[in-house]
Amino acid sequence: MQFETTPIQGVFEIKLSPYADERGVFSRLFCENELKQIGHTKNIRQVNHSLNKQKGTVRGMHFQFPPHAEIKMISCIRGKVFDVVIDLRKNSPGFLKWHSVILTPDDHNMIYIPEGCAHGFQTMEDNSELIYFHSDFYNKESEGGIRYDDPMVSIKWPLTVLNVSEKDKNYPLLNPSFSGIDIS
Repeated sequence: MQFETTPIQGVFEIKLSPYADERGVFSRLFCENELKQIGHTKNIRQVNHSLNKQKGTVRGMHFQFPPHAEIKMISCIRGKVFDVVIDLRKNSPGFLKWHSVILTPDDHNMIYIPEGCAHGFQTMEDNSELIYFHSDFYNKESEGGIRYDDPMVSIKWPLTVLNVSEKDKNYPLLNPSFSGIDIS
């Protein structure tokens, strides 16, 4: 695994080092020892999968409040996605900034998202699939989200947004007095 920094502190694009031969390709998606290089010390408690049938689908922007704030690692195993992170951490130099990475199986890449950041994506191909590694269990009472089209963040989605859940459409817009999530 190679870890590339991004403009948001603590967010990394992970470049996998696949082994290819006549049989196909083998890649390591998770390695506790290698993740120590970027300060990762938490256990992975949950692994999720999503299949997104339609190009242009948006899921997000999701996070969990403390005490169930979570680190996420995302990998695209089929298709192509425009993956987005928003820094919501109180006093962070990247507060309310967003960063995107294109994830594809052919690029053998992942994104590492620290606690206190919101995550979402837009599919750039039909039938895109993702695997998510989480450092905490889903907790409904700690669930949070902001709208994918919040003007305080102004994400530039690459495609027309075609398919968004009612829940994601109805997250509140950020209040100008929002000062961030305290994850300390």
